Amino acid sequence: MKTLQELQTIATQVRRDILRMTTAAKSGHPGGSLGTAEWFTAMQFNIMDHDPAHFTMDGQGQDMLFVSQGHITPVIYSTMARRGYFPVAELATFRRFGTRLQGHPSTAHGLPGIRMASGSLGQGLSVGIGAALGKKMTCDNHLVYTMHGDGELEEGQIWEAVMFAGDKGVDNLIATVDYNRQQIDGTTEQVMDLGDLKAKFEAFKWKVVVVANGNDMQQVLDGMAAAKAMTGKGSPVAVILTTKMGYGVDFMQDTNKYHGAVLSADDLPKALAQIGETALGDY
Repeated sequence: MKTLQELQTIATQVRRDILRMTTAAKSGHPGGSLGTAEWFTAMQFNIMDHDPAHFTMDGQGQDMLFVSQGHITPVIYSTMARRGYFPVAELATFRRFGTRLQGHPSTAHGLPGIRMASGSLGQGLSVGIGAALGKKMTCDNHLVYTMHGDGELEEGQIWEAVMFAGDKGVDNLIATVDYNRQQIDGTTEQVMDLGDLKAKFEAFKWKVVVVANGNDMQQVLDGMAAAKAMTGKGSPVAVILTTKMGYGVDFMQDTNKYHGAVLSADDLPKALAQIGETALGDY
């Protein structure tokens, strides 16, 4: 377990990794990655019960995480590397042809920590439900976590899965929605208004935790602890995590511009200066 200050330091370094990886590759999705740095850091280091040294695809005896919006691999890979799933130096291979760190998660190269190929949106919750039911069948009391983009909730498969999990009482499942109100074509309100997400999940028999500021590490820790306390009581749990896309860099924040676009070589030093340095060091 890390202290609050240690977690904040890791999240800062993760943001540096995200910007350096995507700028070097000249492609990637930095916006949503920056916005979820606190959540992924908290999950990897404090919330989940898992052991990088003993990773297995079936996840028996450990918590499992499925990231449905697989395009945010910069934050996924950075936090996994910093947690010890693979060498931090390997982050330098991001998006290079034939490497383990593909633009979307791939199981083809056996990267520890990745249990599903994701990128086609809408599928992660269904996979998570299957894993959660599998744990029930094997009497494994560990939890299954999923992460979703709010724009992803425009996919119909999500709501089929939400209806199923609520009806069947899949109560070892916690699904988090990154609620930044931005997607590649504009705001979620402009593209397809999501309405009252809390009411929607509750209508499908889910318990809901709302984290008002998902870029505040303490709020993330408290929110996920509250969600864990709700498991095992007959209902799946949803966490609505309000974040800012591009958080940490003022000219990237609260805009969909950097959903799938990267910084120029000239803008990278400006962004890194805003984020600051850490004793953890760059890869």
